[in-house]
Amino acid sequence: MATPTPPLERFEADRPVVGMVHLPALPGAPGFDGDRDAVRARALEDARRLEDGGVDGLILENFGDAPFYPDAVPKHVVAELTAIATAVTDAVDVPVGINVLRNDADAALSIAAAVDAAFVRVNVHVGTAATDQGVLEGRAHETLRLRDRLAADVAILADVHVKHATPVGDQAIDRAALETVERGRADGVIVSGPGTGVETPLADIERVTDALAEHDHEQAPVFVGSGVTSDTVDDCLAAGADGVIVGTALKEGGETTAPVTSERVAALVAAARAADSDDSYR
Repeated sequence: MATPTPPLERFEADRPVVGMVHLPALPGAPGFDGDRDAVRARALEDARRLEDGGVDGLILENFGDAPFYPDAVPKHVVAELTAIATAVTDAVDVPVGINVLRNDADAALSIAAAVDAAFVRVNVHVGTAATDQGVLEGRAHETLRLRDRLAADVAILADVHVKHATPVGDQAIDRAALETVERGRADGVIVSGPGTGVETPLADIERVTDALAEHDHEQAPVFVGSGVTSDTVDDCLAAGADGVIVGTALKEGGETTAPVTSERVAALVAAARAADSDDSYR
């Protein structure tokens, strides 16, 4: 297929704010409460509140399915996620991304292609990481070839030193980012703190953005993937980030599993827009 549309061209904002739709436990997961309709209603409500609050895109993720399958999820999970993703993409006008936890890039890409989503998030795209699901290995070679076979215009955003994990080996984060883009051929990278809702070190953002720029990879955007709040988004953008992915800070009481509140979304988007208008950050 032709080269996929660059990630940042998919958003209307120069430096997008992407909100998280953290799904409750799906059917088959230990935490599922037996109400499939409630899961879908919650997804739609969170998606609409994110859009109403001004986000530039959102990511749909099976966050409530813990403990996660390490790589390939069962077919019923793919079916549920596809049904929910269809409803969400029909309900909102912003770009939608898919992340299938813990690391099922094939499922995420297949769902994205089927529902015309804009991008996928892949937690371990290249290299190896020790996680609570065991040792995960990147399968960039499979993901890129599957995208070609599906003729899918779906961007791949790949985590670098993904949260809730420890990279195997001593590769520095800037070198890991270069490997992800150069050899893994990811369209963009995500830099996060050590856990969900935990602040991302500004030094990590700077090292990754500087490394990509020095090696002429400015076309590969750097997103901050955890711990972004209304108080910290300006620092993240000042450190060189091209966009932010926000979940916990947009929820009631700042609780990751709580519903999204439009007021929190609007406040963070306003802070991001104010920071983005400062030319000294560019």
